[in-house]
Amino acid sequence: MEKMKRAERMVAITQVLMLKPNVLTPLTLFAEQFRTAKSTISEDLMAVKGSLLLSGHGHLETISGAAGGVRYIPEISRKEAAQVLSSLAERLNDKERILAGGFLYMTDLLFDPSILRPLGLIFAGAFRDKKPDVVVTIETKGIPLALVTAEALGLPMVVIRSGNKVTEGSSVSINYVSGSSRRIQTMSLSRRALEPQQRVLIIDDFMKAGGTALGIKNLMEEFEADVVGIGILVEAQITAEPKLVEGYLSLLQLKELNPYSGKTTVVSVF
Repeated sequence: MEKMKRAERMVAITQVLMLKPNVLTPLTLFAEQFRTAKSTISEDLMAVKGSLLLSGHGHLETISGAAGGVRYIPEISRKEAAQVLSSLAERLNDKERILAGGFLYMTDLLFDPSILRPLGLIFAGAFRDKKPDVVVTIETKGIPLALVTAEALGLPMVVIRSGNKVTEGSSVSINYVSGSSRRIQTMSLSRRALEPQQRVLIIDDFMKAGGTALGIKNLMEEFEADVVGIGILVEAQITAEPKLVEGYLSLLQLKELNPYSGKTTVVSVF
């Protein structure tokens, strides 16, 4: 490999780090790959660190010692996060998204990577200090959102099933009351999916009364897990009734949904 100039090397280093967020990369690897001294790589990394801070796209963590290296922590600036949520709220306010029965259509947005990635960074930034061990969600529409959050945090993701699945092996199941429909439903999680006493971050796409979130919290107790945070993309605030859970973070609030007038009001609360 032909020896790179410093500017080219810095671009290559940045690309390597951003492709492997939250992964510790030894300086020796860069020194061997780019055929230069570790001291030179250290200088390059300082410049990369400054560029990332100025752009608001994350920061570098340096671990000293023989087993040390550098780790890229992805982030999103508050200004960019506000713009993302404002744009998403505007799209959700389209009257064409109102479905029969008074539901809000969100599926297309929840499976759009260009929308999901910044949302994952927002949730990651909000909960990183809680030091979760795993991100947990319930099938199905919350899965993409939980996955990008887990990626941004460098954590595994666990999916709770609606009912038992033979392919999951031995499972723990609980019944819970849906806060919105007041119906008794079942959720289950394989015993192999979650180690006991882990710190859990719950991520879901929508909360109406909080029955599902409460059910997940109760299921986590069966695993002796500690729920350190609950992140919700859209929280319904149409009625004044209190939610069944407390201490959650919602990025958007649904204030009004009128299928007769065709008016929807979704606002950012970030």
